[in-house]
Amino acid sequence: MDPYKFRPSSAHNSPYWTTNSGAPVWNNNNSLTVGSRGPILLEDYHLLEKLAQFDRERIPERVVHARGAVAKGFFEVTHDISNLTCADFLRAPGVQTPVIVRFSTVVHERGSPETLRDPRGFAVKFYTREGNFDMVGNNMPVFFIRDGMKFPDMVHAFKPNPKSHIQECWRIMDFLSHHPESCHMLSFLLDDVGIPKNYRMMPGFGVHTFKLINKAGKETYVKFHWVPKLGTHSLLDDEAVVVGGTNHSHATKDLYDAIAAGDYPEWTLLVQTMDPVDEDKFDFDPLDVTKTWPENLFPMHPVGRMVLNRNPDNFFNENEQVAFCPAIVVPGITYSDDKLLQTRVFSYADTQRHRLGPNYLLLPVNAPKCAHHNNHHEGLMNFMHRDEEINYFPSRFDPVRHAERTPVSAIPITGKRDRVVIPKENNFKQAGERWRSFDPARQERFVDRVASFLLDPRCTNEIRRIWVGYWSQCDSNLGQKIAGRLQKAGAL
Repeated sequence: MDPYKFRPSSAHNSPYWTTNSGAPVWNNNNSLTVGSRGPILLEDYHLLEKLAQFDRERIPERVVHARGAVAKGFFEVTHDISNLTCADFLRAPGVQTPVIVRFSTVVHERGSPETLRDPRGFAVKFYTREGNFDMVGNNMPVFFIRDGMKFPDMVHAFKPNPKSHIQECWRIMDFLSHHPESCHMLSFLLDDVGIPKNYRMMPGFGVHTFKLINKAGKETYVKFHWVPKLGTHSLLDDEAVVVGGTNHSHATKDLYDAIAAGDYPEWTLLVQTMDPVDEDKFDFDPLDVTKTWPENLFPMHPVGRMVLNRNPDNFFNENEQVAFCPAIVVPGITYSDDKLLQTRVFSYADTQRHRLGPNYLLLPVNAPKCAHHNNHHEGLMNFMHRDEEINYFPSRFDPVRHAERTPVSAIPITGKRDRVVIPKENNFKQAGERWRSFDPARQERFVDRVASFLLDPRCTNEIRRIWVGYWSQCDSNLGQKIAGRLQKAGAL
């Protein structure tokens, strides 16, 4: 008998019940007892195994992005960008690459409603011939903070109060009052787009600035954008109450049902590019994750399309165990010096090692679909079959060699060690421009939402005055409107 033929797969299920070790179970209905009424015997191994397995069915949920839904499909290149990158999966129009995509809410628990005002995750794993590439983004193009040092604090502020386990606006506004760079992100979160109608009508953004590198070694800054074919649609506050009250999993159901019916959602991948020699020519820092690149200066260029045409085979295996990390890139794509990106490069893999174990990249949903080879072995729950005698490098007994060299980032880095804020903060300009782009009714809804956050009874007058000052610097009319709402409520 080949002991590896029946590797873990439901495709090799026996026609009768067995224990996990394969022993036949002739009665899966009754415990082993003394007499017909008990007591139960400790030697009933099948009962103990069944209960112990059940007790451990749940793994730690994600600290953020706990609530999510996945779908599978393909990415197809439609436009040639081989002049910008040597990434194999982008080598030519017509090339298709399998993908798995996870959409998620950010702050709340795994079973929370999908109609809460919250950023959404938009993470894509490309299974390329050169290994996996994870594009780990959100449905909003910017973020609240620009330095990863503040990420745990930011999440704590948005999470429920550790004493009451209730999310409270005063905690959010207190924390963000120390971070005026958050105004731009709040101009998205508290705007109408703060509650997507569903995942199929939701855009995605790489958020950070990355680098593309071509075969000659030329580097280009890049921003990634996913545009839904169905357009971007959102729920207003009253609509969200109705939808969420009817089905708290409405977005997951909408995605699953559409794919099951053959109505496959599709997105266009667009990029904005910038020559690194130009990065100091603007009044904002192009690597600042709280900023967007103006489209009149950096137009969008199409790259390809993504179609999701398969639902998960198993929700736990492919949703709870899928793991994304922005550190996972392929030749031709690499990181910029964005401070938040640099910390995510470590943190995302680290949290997966905690949540899923050190061998999480062996799980089928996370493993590359191309041949791979290294000496990372053993450790908790390692299930890869290995029969080599050599587990070190180099060795005269193992012919394995280094891969062919690929272009890497070669831009010189200079400076002294320091802990400082970036020189070009420019915290208010883009938030003000965005608010002025709204029609009057949309502007008023934004003002109402900001005021409702600041009217939390535990928001102090100091916090309210700070925010009126911030929004006034974004736009004087905006600041006056918010101050007026607060004064009308006797809160300023």
